[in-house]
Amino acid sequence: MKKTGFISHESFFWHNTGNGSLFLPPGGWVEPNIHAENPATKRRFKNLLELSGLYDQLEKISPRTATREELEYFHTSEYIDNIKELSDQTGGDAGELSLFGKGSFEIAKLATGGAITATDAVMNGDVDNVYALIRPCGHHAERDRGMGFCIFNHVAIAAKYAKKKYGLKRILIVDWDVHHGNGTEQAFYDDPDVLFVSLHQELNYPANSGLVEHTGEGKGEGYNINIPLPAGTGNAGYMHAFEQIIGPIAKEFKPELIYISAGQDASNYDPLGRMMVDAEGYYQLADFMKKLAEKHCDGKLIACHEGGYSADYVPFCSLRIVEAMSEINTPVEDPYKINTPATTYIVTEGQKKLVEDVIKVHSNYWSFGKMSV
Repeated sequence: MKKTGFISHESFFWHNTGNGSLFLPPGGWVEPNIHAENPATKRRFKNLLELSGLYDQLEKISPRTATREELEYFHTSEYIDNIKELSDQTGGDAGELSLFGKGSFEIAKLATGGAITATDAVMNGDVDNVYALIRPCGHHAERDRGMGFCIFNHVAIAAKYAKKKYGLKRILIVDWDVHHGNGTEQAFYDDPDVLFVSLHQELNYPANSGLVEHTGEGKGEGYNINIPLPAGTGNAGYMHAFEQIIGPIAKEFKPELIYISAGQDASNYDPLGRMMVDAEGYYQLADFMKKLAEKHCDGKLIACHEGGYSADYVPFCSLRIVEAMSEINTPVEDPYKINTPATTYIVTEGQKKLVEDVIKVHSNYWSFGKMSV
């Protein structure tokens, strides 16, 4: 009987983003504090996973380091050389808001290798699906620069690896991080073999990115779908977008493999987002994606951890994702649920209008026939 795989490594927690405040380095009026992308959110998730008893029921998989050739599936040689040089010295900034310390080049390569290892495990049938708890995150990293805490784009490289090694022609990537997955979009903007869907808070980060009208180009036109949800969208609003857009398009696209860029920064308590998804909402999203994978690609599903900056709440959201993927419930209850706003469970007119706008734009490429998962 196949199981859910889990990938992690102690070195991921050793990636050093410095002692900045939120996303800024210290200096000037900024007093040293704790950088938003610090190890606590991921480490506390792994701790909760173990404490709940679920960790012992997962298939532990060791990541391997990505090769130079694999990094170059997406990133330029000059960019890779620059990261290595900085990492060998004292660290630096990979581009924009992507601080890292000495040694992070090797850690980032291992994180990319974790996504590739997950791909092999699922494609070879060793497990049904995999949750990869990797760090640093990756979906903002562009071809020749890091952005938004990201150095190498793990999911983009893993998807390109899957195309090359397994000859896949239909890969679906769903990015539910609260920030637009600009780097992954860049990687496949003209590629009809990869359908990229990004759900994110509108007008957040990066600026002028993730607009509905950005639909791809050339042969890839129509295969890039941006769903910029309004601030305050909660469980019901996200599920409405999944049911009305992702479900029908996946039915038509028929993916052979599905990746999730799993950022838990659309939660109620995240300091870098203004959405209202609770832990149960993340269970619903993951359950939807699991059923979608079972329907279209024999359950082949890989979730790679991206953002999420509430050290208190990310562990509970992430645990619920793994519960949905593994179909194993734990006795852990959401202690923060008592403060969840009622609007988390309501689809507002603004949210409906946004979904209608996306459907209108993409009806040029997809039929949006009704379906059930």
